[in-house]
Amino acid sequence: MTIAPSAGLRVLVVDDEPPAVAELAYLLSRDPRITSVLTANDGAEALRVLKNSPVDALFLDIRMPGLDGLEIAAVLNQFATPPWIVFVTAHEEFALEAFDLHAADYLLKPVRSERLAEAIRRMTPAAAPRTTAETGPYDVIPVELAGVTRFIPRQDVAYAEAQGDYVRLYTATSNHLVRIPLAVLEEHWSSVGFARTHRRFLVRVDAVSEARWESGHLTVIVGGTPIPVARRHTREVRERLNHR
Repeated sequence: MTIAPSAGLRVLVVDDEPPAVAELAYLLSRDPRITSVLTANDGAEALRVLKNSPVDALFLDIRMPGLDGLEIAAVLNQFATPPWIVFVTAHEEFALEAFDLHAADYLLKPVRSERLAEAIRRMTPAAAPRTTAETGPYDVIPVELAGVTRFIPRQDVAYAEAQGDYVRLYTATSNHLVRIPLAVLEEHWSSVGFARTHRRFLVRVDAVSEARWESGHLTVIVGGTPIPVARRHTREVRERLNHR
């Protein structure tokens, strides 16, 4: 659901109670400092929304089934430029933990309009407001394992291998199949230390332990695994390796 008022911040409301979502979305949509209001009813849905629609701020309930608000905030704090977080809860006891996660504000339900206005003001200072325009939605990749969601930070990925519409992410200790085209990861990760070596492979440059020339072809070694470098990528890969 999207409510689009006039101009300002892009926000996402996350709460497992639909009436609470609707009420807060309505209050936010009335504030002229808000551009758009997206909504989600649980943590997993919120992460799916964020993949396609980066926002400037989240208004997060804390107690939710599955991923709770504190866990979502911990994931977002790993982004290069995390969005603002405002916790909206009926429970006072999580305030210290919330501010340890760099929360912009902590609102108690029922939300009063003047407190909501103050929370928005804190996120719209005249100087250098926080923004997610540069934030990569793929800085942290959620993966499902037997009904449990794990989060793989980008910097833990040694290389990615295309497998149809999916990619398999390889870390030092495990691998995970996720439904993300390799070209999308290349777009988001090429400026932060990853290089395309082949139509099937994207490699974290500082994970390369060795480069070999064999019969006129370059191969890089990552975690003991040989990864081919296509001719058209050879020059760029060599330059990236020489300047890491």
